[in-house]
Amino acid sequence: MTAGPAFVLVHSLLLGPLSWAPVAARLTGLGVTTVVPSLVDVTGADDPPFWPRVADRVGDAIRRLPTDRSVVVVAHSNAGLLVPVIVDAAGRTVAGCLFVDASLPARDGSTPAASPERFAHLRTQVIEGRLPEWTSWWDEAEVASLFPDSLTRAAVSAEQPRVPLSYYEQRIPVPAGWDDRSCGYLLFGGPYEAMAREARDRGWHVSRCPGGHLHQLVDPGSVTDRISAMTRGWL
Repeated sequence: MTAGPAFVLVHSLLLGPLSWAPVAARLTGLGVTTVVPSLVDVTGADDPPFWPRVADRVGDAIRRLPTDRSVVVVAHSNAGLLVPVIVDAAGRTVAGCLFVDASLPARDGSTPAASPERFAHLRTQVIEGRLPEWTSWWDEAEVASLFPDSLTRAAVSAEQPRVPLSYYEQRIPVPAGWDDRSCGYLLFGGPYEAMAREARDRGWHVSRCPGGHLHQLVDPGSVTDRISAMTRGWL
């Protein structure tokens, strides 16, 4: 019997690996080889470009996985922009890519880390070259609703890097052929509806698990079930 794929869960570049920890634990409990590489120190660094270090870090984690396994890359939020360079750096078969409430890379060429409008807004928030922690960008009530409880919020928030503005000045390459494999999109909520529609336009399977942007923390069981269902058969 062919071994199933290993899962590589890539966290938002504004958070840390704990944002995927409950889902990783459930996948592991199902007997699925799962890894969540930490990218916190990469996005906390001072010097651009950042995408090669992200690709190297995730590629290194992939190279440590059992050699008889293909790989499924599961990216949350802005980590979606890095999926093409992660696939290119994997060094082995990537069976598929699942975007979870995530930004989509350009179809070809390169992807800006932020639109001009987004960058202009972020620039107004900078303190000594760095942005404040992501959870301070939003109203308190909105942030609190993203987490299941105060302990989870404290632990996840403590991992947040203060990302330099230069992170958002980079353009991330889109190597040709990165999406010549199964791809899908798992939508949580309204802000990413447009991304889900574009994923559907690209011919990808799109599913929805209603919730806030960190729904993998609030209802990890349902999110794990949906990830498992969407990637079933990706070998």
